[in-house]
Amino acid sequence: MSIYQAEDLGVLRFITAGSVDDGKSTLIGRLLYDSKAVLSDQLSAISRAKNKRTVGDEIDLSLLTDGLEAEREQGITIDVAYRYFATAKRKFIIADTPGHEQYTRNMVTGASTAHAAIILVDATRVTFADDDGGVAQLLPQTKRHSAIVKLLGLQHVIVAINKMDLAEYSEARFNEIRDSYVTLARQLGLSNVRFVPVSALKGDNIVTASERMPWYAGEPLLDLLESLPVAQPNDQALRFPVQWVARQDGSQADDFRGYMGRVEAGEVRVGDALLVQPAGREATVAEIIAPVPGGVAPVDRAFAGQTVTIRLTEDVDVSRGDTFVPATQKVEPTKKLEADICWFDEEPLSPQRKYLLKQTTNTVFARVGAVKQVLDVHTLSHSVDRSTLAMNDIGRVALTLQKPIVADEYDTHQGTGAFVLIDEATHHTVAAGMIRAISG
Repeated sequence: MSIYQAEDLGVLRFITAGSVDDGKSTLIGRLLYDSKAVLSDQLSAISRAKNKRTVGDEIDLSLLTDGLEAEREQGITIDVAYRYFATAKRKFIIADTPGHEQYTRNMVTGASTAHAAIILVDATRVTFADDDGGVAQLLPQTKRHSAIVKLLGLQHVIVAINKMDLAEYSEARFNEIRDSYVTLARQLGLSNVRFVPVSALKGDNIVTASERMPWYAGEPLLDLLESLPVAQPNDQALRFPVQWVARQDGSQADDFRGYMGRVEAGEVRVGDALLVQPAGREATVAEIIAPVPGGVAPVDRAFAGQTVTIRLTEDVDVSRGDTFVPATQKVEPTKKLEADICWFDEEPLSPQRKYLLKQTTNTVFARVGAVKQVLDVHTLSHSVDRSTLAMNDIGRVALTLQKPIVADEYDTHQGTGAFVLIDEATHHTVAAGMIRAISG
């Protein structure tokens, strides 16, 4: 077993998502507080906070994650806040992501490395449309975040129907919202969705089961998080993007040349035959050097997620942006992609404009050839007559690159199937993308 795997065994990374004021920060604060993961000085600090929004001596638990002054003043989450805690069963890394539409890009950032998503729905803000048979109408941002969770391929989705204390702990209200989300999940293609009725403010069904909702027979939220399995793909082919070429004593006969980077997928062993793409040069692994307690040392193999240095037997031309793949697998570099993207920038997508596409350690010029379709988060239908994307739109586009890269479909290899687009003039990150098809 690798060092990396041993350290990460049992860790669950999850995000909270949903609309503004659904109670995401309060839920995380309650989870930390009730699981005894908050230090006394932290409690003392937030109890004296001038911007707390609770009455009397009641602690405003949302302040445990809303750390920016602007967040506390406005009562909204702006940036992604990461918190770490552990129980006897598991370690957790939480990303509290913004609900405001303006900060959708920050939500995508937080979700990109998560295993699971807790999508909050405020039970008091769901409306019921009479012309739609009295079906519960979810907020647009709840739908947008759910669509992003689907695009990113998160393994688990938990829908926490919050503020049940303000809905009189009504089983009927819970069932109405659950049924509406089941319809949404079916339309988006989300599977393995679980539902928990909670009150983040009062602590119902967060760490312990609520006596005020005896009709709910499921687990409280923490128990559910502790039991979620995390799938570790172990049958993927090697993908090792080179980040840095390390040289030592370049003028000496025994010149050291190592290629540093992170194993994005699969595993690599000493003696493996590789192809250095996109040039297609053959090489053999001579040595793998990995971090160990107290320094670095040679190892026999390395796994996905490990950052290592690889030395090759042959003296071949390798530079940053090249990718090591198995010599036995036919991996053709490509210049044409089809991808789903979430547009972040206030300036709309311009098909005539050149963008920089950053994928793993590679940065190449890219041009958007066509907008194939755009998702309408209100109706969940796809428009095919749009030629551009506005801020927070989700759409499928065709891309042509200036030079070939090693890329995979996102569902197969997330590390080499994801990218961001950067505006060459402003250097803004304008979109995040997931590759869906490779044209050659």
